[in-house]
Amino acid sequence: MTTPKRVLVVDDQRPTREGLRALLGLLPGVVWVGAAATGGEAVALAAERRADIVLMDVQMPEMDGLEATRRIKRQRPEVRVIVLTLHGDYRAQALAAGADVFLVKGGPPEWLRSAICAV
Repeated sequence: MTTPKRVLVVDDQRPTREGLRALLGLLPGVVWVGAAATGGEAVALAAERRADIVLMDVQMPEMDGLEATRRIKRQRPEVRVIVLTLHGDYRAQALAAGADVFLVKGGPPEWLRSAICAV
């Protein structure tokens, strides 16, 4: 049996965080380990909760998801970051910041499941 993937959800919108938590609960082999509403919270929780995967929004208060991705990858390069945003024009910036996968919100849930399985 493989070890479950520990996933942290980062988005400044509470309904999005809750929706992603519900979706993750349907995926076998995935354990939700928490949620953050800012990039700063994401950096702290990724380390504290030993996340394997971070689902990261880009536009957030205090620290955006691009800077949070850079910091998480600096601290723990093994963590996989899936950037999940409404803004497709951030793709190059997200990948340059260290994101492993870039997805645009609104796609089918299968895309997210596939991305989690791939990383």
